[in-house]
Amino acid sequence: MMNGSRPRPTWLSAASYAGMFGFGIVMALLGAILPLISARLRFDLAEAGNLFLAMNATMLVVTLALGPLLDRFGIRPALLIAPLFVAAALMLVANANSFAALVAAVVLLGAGGGALNQATNTLIADLHEDSRRKSAALNMLGVFFGFGALFVPFTIGSLLAQMGLTAILYLAAALSLVPAAMSVALAFPPPRRSAGVPFSEVLALARRPLVVVFAILLFFESGNEFVLGGYVTTYLTRSLGASVNAASYLLAAYWAAIMLERVILSRVLLRVRGETLILASALGVAAAVAILIAAPTLVGGAIAVVLLGFSIAAIFPTVLGLAGTEYASHSGTVFGILIGVALTGGMSLPWAAGRIAQSRGPGAGLSIVIGSALCIFALQIVAGRLPREKRI
Repeated sequence: MMNGSRPRPTWLSAASYAGMFGFGIVMALLGAILPLISARLRFDLAEAGNLFLAMNATMLVVTLALGPLLDRFGIRPALLIAPLFVAAALMLVANANSFAALVAAVVLLGAGGGALNQATNTLIADLHEDSRRKSAALNMLGVFFGFGALFVPFTIGSLLAQMGLTAILYLAAALSLVPAAMSVALAFPPPRRSAGVPFSEVLALARRPLVVVFAILLFFESGNEFVLGGYVTTYLTRSLGASVNAASYLLAAYWAAIMLERVILSRVLLRVRGETLILASALGVAAAVAILIAAPTLVGGAIAVVLLGFSIAAIFPTVLGLAGTEYASHSGTVFGILIGVALTGGMSLPWAAGRIAQSRGPGAGLSIVIGSALCIFALQIVAGRLPREKRI
């Protein structure tokens, strides 16, 4: 299918899935390679923290800036350029011979990853007009994030001795180029706002009550996702006596539960209201964390971790689906606002959880997730009671 032909949702969805796979690689990369790359370049944990900060800060800036550009120029440019950034960053990481070179690589990685995340979510949202189908499709998109997030650590764990880290990173770079290759041949929907989105209009959208509520909700949701991904294994090993291997398998089970639940939700959301699902999911997250903290044995903790995966899976993509329905003509700009605020939660809540865990123990650090989940529940109730404006 060439550029001038009619867009075909199936192939465009496939390009989005490939792009989200690449974003999963971006998000899992540093955690997977730090033990190897830090030994090679000889930097400490404080410097490792600076790498995460550099990547996430770049991702935040790109996310906030990209939304209006997607509405003006369409999705194709982002899906052509972002994979090139990711591939180049992976090759730079593979060949980095200094910490400064590594910092440059992760900045490029953050730029490409942030663009991939926003472009793929926006494209999937634009392909579906019905709110339930939009939320269902966004949940399916999230499954491919899980595949990408598992790719690098799984490949390192199973093939490092045979291939070496450089070859694995080159393979990841090749896979990350798939959405760019597909985008060359695919026809995309026209830009939503070809005349451009004035900055005053971006500010007006950012002040709309529903956008504000959804942004704060996703602040807490993204924070919860980062806290759980970062601290569950610490809790299992320090508080429940799990071995490192057992904790790693349970973390894999958590991700597997998220992926399986999103596959299920891609069907369930065709029949169930997204608002109801968000409320139930928030309560499920709070209950599962309470069970985990109260569990006297590793078996109880393992059950709680799997329940966490099933409970948390729906919230982020379903909220994006609801927002994309309300603001269809400005989906890129609104998604940029929402994902940008979510990223600030993903940066700040894990920091707070770490400080609490250091002073009061891992269970106290995890308890921040319960409070955030209850905030999500309350915010969704508020969102449901807001008078709906004319859809734009």
